[in-house]
Amino acid sequence: MHTQHTLRTSAFKQVDVFTSNPMYGNALAVIFDCEGLSTQDMQRIASWTNLSETTFVLPPTSPDADYRVRIFTPRSELPFAGHPSVGTAHALIESERIAVKSKLVQECAAGLLPVEVAGEGLEQRIFVRAPKATMRAAERDVTAELTKALGAAPSLPPTIVNNGPDWLLVDLGSENVVRTLKPDMTAIAALSEIAIGVAVFGRAKNADYALAVRAFAPADGVPEDPVTGSANAAIGAFLLANGALKAVGANYRASQGREIGRDGYVDVRVEETTGEVWIGGQSVTCVDGLLALPHA
Repeated sequence: MHTQHTLRTSAFKQVDVFTSNPMYGNALAVIFDCEGLSTQDMQRIASWTNLSETTFVLPPTSPDADYRVRIFTPRSELPFAGHPSVGTAHALIESERIAVKSKLVQECAAGLLPVEVAGEGLEQRIFVRAPKATMRAAERDVTAELTKALGAAPSLPPTIVNNGPDWLLVDLGSENVVRTLKPDMTAIAALSEIAIGVAVFGRAKNADYALAVRAFAPADGVPEDPVTGSANAAIGAFLLANGALKAVGANYRASQGREIGRDGYVDVRVEETTGEVWIGGQSVTCVDGLLALPHA
């Protein structure tokens, strides 16, 4: 016997972030009107959408915030992530749920984060300030382990950078090394006790972007992420800390996703005096509708 239930629904958008070309960026599910959902409901929905992240929009608890968002991967809740922050602001503005202002404040588990909106329409770019990055060496020397897992040697000592999640950052020198990597995902997953994932980058020559980036988080259910805001913000902080920012500039663009059939671009702004990093880009809505919610 199936009990008859009245379906509960929420407004829903699936947004492609860090692109203006549908299906070429990083997909994000944005769910509105989430007041009645439990944490377990949210995790179930995020597991079901099976996207790298799903966000749940709630009324802010702080009078200084314009909206509140909770961010989930298929397996866990994140304090902060870049592409969900940019994509959620896009969805809220597009649906006219918040007034369009050049400066907004997002409330998330990592705290209150400023958001900037520049331009309009498909040219609109949304920037979020990432939580302040902290850096540390890995608890053990992972250089040999990483070199074997990636099939390429780091040109600077691998560093763990935390700006919400912990990223193990690996400077591989050149774009060509990054593009041609064939990483061993099992070996990368084995490093997950020290970081959510491994992000690699290399410098581009004669391109309209400064860095090529790839991010691997197989232990979190995302073998290779299409375009990653938090990892790109972590790289900006890492370049500043290592005296390597001058070569790429304090405002630069990173390319990510081509190896898995995407073509995302992240605009990175590093404030050299404060160490704060802003990441942003364009977004486009691909799906707009209603989501049927799970029964308790």
